[in-house]
Amino acid sequence: MPELPPDLPDCTVFLLGKAYQKAHADFKKRLQPYGLTNLQHLVLEGLWYREGVTAAELGKLLILDKATLSGVLERMVEGEWIIKQQNDEDRRAFRIYPSDKANQMKQRLIKERKKANQELLDRFTAEEQLLLKRFLKDLI
Repeated sequence: MPELPPDLPDCTVFLLGKAYQKAHADFKKRLQPYGLTNLQHLVLEGLWYREGVTAAELGKLLILDKATLSGVLERMVEGEWIIKQQNDEDRRAFRIYPSDKANQMKQRLIKERKKANQELLDRFTAEEQLLLKRFLKDLI
C-alpha cells in the first residue's frame, strides 16, 4: 500500500474507508472467476447459515436494506445461485435457498473468503488481530 501523505488529516473515517476499499477490491478479484460480486457472496454465506429465510429475514441478518437486497436477489436468481420458493404461510413472501450450483461451490467460495481474510490479517500479530476484530465489531 502506498504511503499516505504526511499532511493528511488524522481522519478515522477516511482511514476506515480506504481500508474497506482495499479489502473489497482484493476480495472482488478473488470472486471474479466465479461471476459473483462481494454482496452476492455475502448473501450466499447468509443462506448457507440460515437456509430458507425470507428476504426480510435475510436483510436483517446481513444488515442490508430492502431495496439493495431486492436487486441482488433477482440477479442471483438469474445467475442460478439461489432459488426463491413461495412461502406456504404467507403467499406474498418467498423463502430463499442456495441452488445446487451454489451448494456445489460452497467449500471453494468459503475457502476464498477465508484466504482473503487471512491475507488482510497476516500483517498483524495475533493480539492485534483480536483487537482489530473487536474494534470493528464495536463500531457496528
